[in-house]
Amino acid sequence: MNGSQALEYTQRQADEQALKAAMHCAYARSFHSYFNQYILTDFERGYIVVDEGDYGALPQHLVDRIVDSVPSQMLDEF
Repeated sequence: MNGSQALEYTQRQADEQALKAAMHCAYARSFHSYFNQYILTDFERGYIVVDEGDYGALPQHLVDRIVDSVPSQMLDEF
């Protein structure tokens, strides 16, 4: 394995770990919110989680960066 392949593998692992961390965060937040949670790409952090309630209808520049979404788990039926 040459250096560039090892570096690519390491970067891919870091990217997968960052995505998993963002997914866990989105799922945890979804239980305490009436709004969907969106996972967006971010140039500095890798991925960020955005609550739809913070922005209302997401602007197009954020919609273009969506990787995945988690629906709200909070129910108002008691």
